[in-house]
Amino acid sequence: MSSMPKTLFWSRTDVPGADHAFAAERRGLAARGTALAVDPIAFTCRYEVHTDERWAAERLEVSCEGAGWLRTLRLERAAGRWRASTAEQGDLDAALAAAGRPGAGLPGTEEPERLAQAVDIDLGGSPLFNTLPVRRLGLRDAAPGTSHRIVAVWVLVPSLQVLPVEQTYTVLEGGGVRFASEGFSADLTLDADGYVVHYPGLADRR
Repeated sequence: MSSMPKTLFWSRTDVPGADHAFAAERRGLAARGTALAVDPIAFTCRYEVHTDERWAAERLEVSCEGAGWLRTLRLERAAGRWRASTAEQGDLDAALAAAGRPGAGLPGTEEPERLAQAVDIDLGGSPLFNTLPVRRLGLRDAAPGTSHRIVAVWVLVPSLQVLPVEQTYTVLEGGGVRFASEGFSADLTLDADGYVVHYPGLADRR
């Protein structure tokens, strides 16, 4: 495998926005990216994620910034436990209120024990993070109909609130996977390495 990182660029199809990531596969995944969107207000999100050699998430560092506010989050998993640390400058809720949007809530989580079962991270609006369970569970080589239910650490953007969420990945004919969570589902088109090419209703890769 080339030592050069893979470059991945998605255009959002739900709202104006984009996500540009660099992914290197050395004993797992080391990736960093920048996502921009205008919903619920205009923001820029910068992230860096690392997994172990099995593609189980170990660390996420993410920041979201908009006019007059900045939030940061660091998530780490060690010995089966997640730790979250956050910081905030300015007032995101005030910016949302000025735009006529509901409040975002606090970043991070006050109950990290609720994340105990999670080994994957899902950063809201970023197709890169679907690749973590796809690779960890070997779904690119699995037979159609193979299905796994997981618990993921769901990081909402731009609030950076952290929640546990149940997700199901089911292998489809042709090598894609069906992603389902909390009444939502989408049939994802993947490339040979398990990275999203087409995420209906969210993003397309360029």
